[in-house]
Amino acid sequence: MTKITILDGGMGQELVHRTGRTPTGLWSCELMMERPDLVSAIHDDFFAAGADVATVNSYTLHRDRLRPAGLEDQFEQLHKLACDLARQSQQAHGSGLIAGCLGPLGWSYSHDGAPSETASTALYEEICRLQEDKVDLFVIETIASLSQARASLSAAQQFGKPVWIGLTVDDQNGKELRSGEPLDIVLKELERFEPDAVLLNCSVPEAITTGLGILGQSGFRTGAYANGFTAIKPEFLKKGSSVSNLSARTDLTPSAYADHATTWIDLGATIIGGCCEVGPEHIAELSRRFAKATASDTGAAHH
Repeated sequence: MTKITILDGGMGQELVHRTGRTPTGLWSCELMMERPDLVSAIHDDFFAAGADVATVNSYTLHRDRLRPAGLEDQFEQLHKLACDLARQSQQAHGSGLIAGCLGPLGWSYSHDGAPSETASTALYEEICRLQEDKVDLFVIETIASLSQARASLSAAQQFGKPVWIGLTVDDQNGKELRSGEPLDIVLKELERFEPDAVLLNCSVPEAITTGLGILGQSGFRTGAYANGFTAIKPEFLKKGSSVSNLSARTDLTPSAYADHATTWIDLGATIIGGCCEVGPEHIAELSRRFAKATASDTGAAHH
């Protein structure tokens, strides 16, 4: 039996809701520079809601995102700030883990805009080096293609820390990554990297449920954290776009979201949290239902 680990929810959308600002492709970074206190407050609120893990606010901190905004010279400083804010909240809370965050290269959900696999590996290594002394594990998020999965895992596994990878599946077909690559084939490829957990993230809950049916047969430790968008529209895949192109669902109350999570746990998931549009109130409901729960290791012949 494995204890259920509760992740935090979506930092970026929470910043949007608390400021009323129109988001840009760099909004979570820009707001962290202007209002680090807000990032701290959100970390605090997720811990208070029952999260076991604070994810560092570095999802957008890639050189190719910072460069057009004239911020590339602050790359190292911003990673340090993001890690320090998470650690300060964790210390104030008195428990919990800090997850260094490796967001997708190219653009979120887009599987064809990233640098080559070799170049991507080097870029991920640079981020891991900046974060390694400040985090307890690495979580790779919203990976839409096998190539980017290989690049990020090749980088993160060099640092001697647990590595969790979050794959994002097609909203209409949860059996495939957003690249169209079948999930079962991707999972076979990932076996040689031996990640400590394989998660599905930032897809609609229904697609994640479908994908977990496949993931549960893999032998990996598994988990899930969905988003609360109606769907990812094609125009959002364009580099430089922002979540203002997307609309939030109205039916994903904390209770409804936790009902999805119940199904995920039944499918073997032992790491549960939220992505965009999933806030502290959702995490509080997950914690209320599952914090003391354990899941049987369904099909989990751990490596």
